[in-house]
This record gives sequence, structure tokens and C-alpha cells, in this order.
Amino acid sequence: MLGVLAALTFAATPGHAAEAQTALGGKLVVCGVCHGVDGSPKLEGVPIIWGLQENYILKQLREFKHGERASDVMKKVAINLTEEELAPAAAYFATKNWPERAKNASSSAPPPTMAICEACHQQALVGGVAAPRLAGQRYDYLVESMGHFADGKRKNSPEMSSIMPAISAADREAMARYLSGL
Repeated sequence: MLGVLAALTFAATPGHAAEAQTALGGKLVVCGVCHGVDGSPKLEGVPIIWGLQENYILKQLREFKHGERASDVMKKVAINLTEEELAPAAAYFATKNWPERAKNASSSAPPPTMAICEACHQQALVGGVAAPRLAGQRYDYLVESMGHFADGKRKNSPEMSSIMPAISAADREAMARYLSGL
């Protein structure tokens, strides 16, 4: 199935022909099916990965590959990457530009619960070594991720697993609205 998706994605993205010529490039072409061939995902619940921090992408790929982070689709993708391909795959997406998108309506002032986020996600929430970019990330993905940390379904960040249960669902939604509008 992944091969068919890769073939369909490759055919739809003529500008990526050179990238797909390498073995790794051929494997990464399939990523565009969910994450978007231009970096803007078309499917609900799928995050923007273009321009995220390389160390964060690498950590997530390893966790998907080894079953430490749950996603049937991502496990199938990550398991097809060798250990030696994980770092170059992360670097590939990290060097892409964060996609330009129409900004969502965002309140001028952040919700009070946002103050805790800058400690790890950096000023302006653009991410850094400790944590990924949140500014401009998709609302649906943010709400889902924060909810999974809150209810214990996602456990790959002890910090998030300890913070999110203390924040109400309504506050998490307000945070996601604010973040997606940045």
C-alpha cells in the first residue's frame, strides 16, 4: 500500500523527481500523502512537519519505529526506514520551510495557560532544542495531542504528560486556537 501511495504522490509532485531518485528519497515521497507535498497537511489530525526541529523529528521517528509512540500509519512508515536513514530523514524535513498558510483568527492576548509553554517551546513558541515549534501548528493536531497527553494515551514526553492533565479541555482548546493562529 505504501508503495502505491508513494507512486501516486511522486506522480503528483514533479518538482521532487531528483529527491525521489535516492533510496531514502523514494521512501520519503510517501510522507506527502498525509503531511502534504507542500508541507501543508490536507488530512485532519496530521501535523505540519516541514521546518520542525531535526532532533524532535528524529525522536518521533525513532519512537514510531520502536512502538514508543502510537500510530499505525507512522509505525508502518518508520519501520521501513533503516536506523541509518532516520537521521537523514529528520534532516530532510527539518531543512524544509514551514509552509505559508492563511492565519486563523487568534485572540490578541494568549490564554493564561500559555505562559508555561514558553519555558520549553521558546519565546514566540517557535521551538528549540528542548521542544518543537507550536506557533502555526494545526488546531486539530494540537487539540488531539494535548488531549492524548492529558488522558495518558501519549506518553513520550514526561513533561507534557505531567502538565496537560492539570489543564482543562476548554483551556487546551483555547491554547490550540491561539497557537494555530500564530
